Amino acid sequence: MSNIVVILGPNNEGSNTRMKETTEAAERVGGIDLRFVDSEQSFDEIVEQCKGAVVLLPAGHNSKLTELAEKIGTLKLVQTFSAGTDYIDKAALAELGVDVANNGGANAVAVAEHAIGLMFATNRKLDVQIESVKAGTWMAGVEGDRAEFHTLVGKRIGIVGLGRIGSRVAKRLAGWECELVYHDVIEHDADYVAATGAKKVSFDELVSTCDIITLHVPLDRVTQHIMSDREFKMMKPTAILINTCRGPVVDENALIRALESKEIFAAGLDVTEIEPIESDNPLPTMSNVVVTPHLATRALESELNAAQFTMENAGRVVRGEGADWIVKPV
Repeated sequence: MSNIVVILGPNNEGSNTRMKETTEAAERVGGIDLRFVDSEQSFDEIVEQCKGAVVLLPAGHNSKLTELAEKIGTLKLVQTFSAGTDYIDKAALAELGVDVANNGGANAVAVAEHAIGLMFATNRKLDVQIESVKAGTWMAGVEGDRAEFHTLVGKRIGIVGLGRIGSRVAKRLAGWECELVYHDVIEHDADYVAATGAKKVSFDELVSTCDIITLHVPLDRVTQHIMSDREFKMMKPTAILINTCRGPVVDENALIRALESKEIFAAGLDVTEIEPIESDNPLPTMSNVVVTPHLATRALESELNAAQFTMENAGRVVRGEGADWIVKPV
């Protein structure tokens, strides 16, 4: 079995930093011949420099991963630095005998913290308060009846997807005196669920009864637009939607309609259907919406974890073992 592992990405400062951190992780794991290949070269040059690789780590989206895997011939695993793998044609790679793995929860804590931050910000209009002070209007720019400002105590919070991120959201909210419920198509181990303090309910019960709904699912053909007109009509008019997973999990036009018609109270979003968000999209300027630029994962700890976790998984493949965190085609 070859021990060649390739990072494929643009030759820039960010890639240089990632290569340094990942090289250090590879040395800790041992037995890995880690190489960097500039993705801005011609395809033939990339193929030549990737020869013999058993693991490929794309640093960014690459539309030719399947073709590259076919040309290399030795590839066993496409390992992402990210939690999401929706940009990879997993079915086509599977036909070539190539698995796809995500980052094993490297950024789970950062995203969980960000989701809770969005809950707090939307409940207290924190963004409006900050902007009012920055604009020199002190509290004069903070509008809304006092009934629009809430703590999280006693609120029913519904977690859609109790995986590595959703479970950490639940554990961190345990001390906030909330009622925690969840829905997941995966049957988790009883001890795993018990550690989160969340109770399983049906999807429709979660949507119709929760004060805050937070989404933590991968994007695939099953989860695309799981929140649309039907779901928003079911939600409480005082409810808040939080999305830190992938934009297309939410039908954005339906969300805008729900917010404008006051079918729901507010939304906190780190992701949108089109990114960067279009200039004419009303969401960023709506008073009941907080939008951040898909940076929930942005924390030094996420990057260091990703370097370590990906190299540990690469090491398994190099040693002829099965990789962890495989994401199957859906």
